[in-house]
Amino acid sequence: MTSPLQYWESLVSEDEGLPLFEAAVAIAQDAYPLLDLADLMARIDAMALKLNERIAPDAPALHRLRMLNHYFFDELHFHGNVNDYYDTDNSYLNRVIERRCGIPISLAAVYLELGQQIGLALEGVSFPGHFLVKLKMHDGSVFIDVFDGGKSLTRVELEERLEPYASAHGIAVDELLPRFLGAASARDILARMLRNLKGIYTREGNQAALLAVLHRLVVLLPDDPIERRDRGLCYAALECPRAAMDDLQAYLESSPEAPDRAAVAERIAALRTAADRLN
Repeated sequence: MTSPLQYWESLVSEDEGLPLFEAAVAIAQDAYPLLDLADLMARIDAMALKLNERIAPDAPALHRLRMLNHYFFDELHFHGNVNDYYDTDNSYLNRVIERRCGIPISLAAVYLELGQQIGLALEGVSFPGHFLVKLKMHDGSVFIDVFDGGKSLTRVELEERLEPYASAHGIAVDELLPRFLGAASARDILARMLRNLKGIYTREGNQAALLAVLHRLVVLLPDDPIERRDRGLCYAALECPRAAMDDLQAYLESSPEAPDRAAVAERIAALRTAADRLN
């Protein structure tokens, strides 16, 4: 029987054709192991079919966008969870769909799926601090804040949102803005979703839940040594010294110039002592 992590690995193994929505839904299997993925995806397909039936085949993109916004926000009542932003259920799509609320990136994942099923060329945008959606048009792009009821953002508003990030990095906003308006890949979107959960579980000190997230990140980003290191540290916190040593040693081998190299080497030595005691 295929495990949830093996299933995840099959979904994200290749960039081409990576099924963003299915993979995003699958993340919830860690917190909700009895989740019926097929049923949840069928529910979204039914929503998209219902919306499609209202739209003429030759309807222009802006009309489709207005129909999507009306359906998504006014009928289905999806909205941003401003009262409990760091609730982990905001990142698990089964709960986002059930409760009709979430954070920018999880709302965007559902919005993208519905929009693409009705023929809109929607893309995710990894804007600093607040994930956005972009609709590509023949004469430009529309940038949409799904967390704010589908509001279309002007260039001035985008610059204002980017100003804190630009100031912190000492770069002019007009120079920095184009870098953050490109389409995010499915892999990038999934990584951002998982890192949101990683941050929450790290702050909570929930090592078991954190480990499940890190397993997915290591599979998703096999060339990122930081995720491998962090999984090793999580294993260490869970008193699994051998698994921790494997990950931390792999981190050192792939990052010969790592600034924390000495500290990690010391941690491996301590873990080796702990592992020897288990023999």
